[in-house]
Amino acid sequence: MLVLLPPSEGKATPGAGAPLDIGALSLPGLTDARRAVFEELVELCAADEAKAQEVLGLSDGLRGEIAKNAGLRAAGTRPAGEIYTGVLYDALGAGSLDARARKLAERSLLVFSGLWGAVRLGDRIPSYRCSMGVKLPGLGALGAYWRAPMAEVMPQAAGDGLVLDLRSAAYATAWKPKGEVAGRTATVRVLQSKIVSGVEKRSVVSHFNKATKGRMVRDLLSAGLEPADPAELVEALRGLGYVVEAKAPAKRGAAWSLDVIVTEL
Repeated sequence: MLVLLPPSEGKATPGAGAPLDIGALSLPGLTDARRAVFEELVELCAADEAKAQEVLGLSDGLRGEIAKNAGLRAAGTRPAGEIYTGVLYDALGAGSLDARARKLAERSLLVFSGLWGAVRLGDRIPSYRCSMGVKLPGLGALGAYWRAPMAEVMPQAAGDGLVLDLRSAAYATAWKPKGEVAGRTATVRVLQSKIVSGVEKRSVVSHFNKATKGRMVRDLLSAGLEPADPAELVEALRGLGYVVEAKAPAKRGAAWSLDVIVTEL
């Protein structure tokens, strides 16, 4: 099982550990591409604060992120599982998993990133600011930039089991499962169900979406479940108490679509 996650915009403070070693990160086939993004981001933020603010789409209140990016070469690092914060990662609670579940998380979870392409929870990275929606002056739009490198490494990373795709739309642009891999991929949408004047209304609510996805991954990990394909995933989630509506692909090379229905957090 491979679980694809979006990162968080907010991140924990940098660690006091050794500086980044790009070559030591998982998926070494991405090393050259990572180094190119890293160097351009650092140089942009060190040279022109106003331009960097515009490129990164930062408000005045987030100008401090520019200096943080400018200092990435010397910044301390922490495991990615500790760097990423926010609703999804709070619900996932990777730090409080038992030893067995944590080992499964480090093997199965892959966090997509505008700066790194994708990293595993155990990869040591600094705190940074660079979303997949950024368009760097030299490399262009990062979603498009990452497509070729990710196409080279992701089929092998996906192995021959389930790919559970929980990424947001911006991060899904960097890699789209194709062919046989797509057939064992499941995308998930979380819908909040409300009864209004006796009629059920369903809607996508960001907080419900993120929290439910984080909790869902935690429950799978804690139970030691590794579904082999989307059909097994549906049964596993239902066994864990989730209300799931599944739609199998109508044609080869397409992913399964799962709706998880929630009424409250």
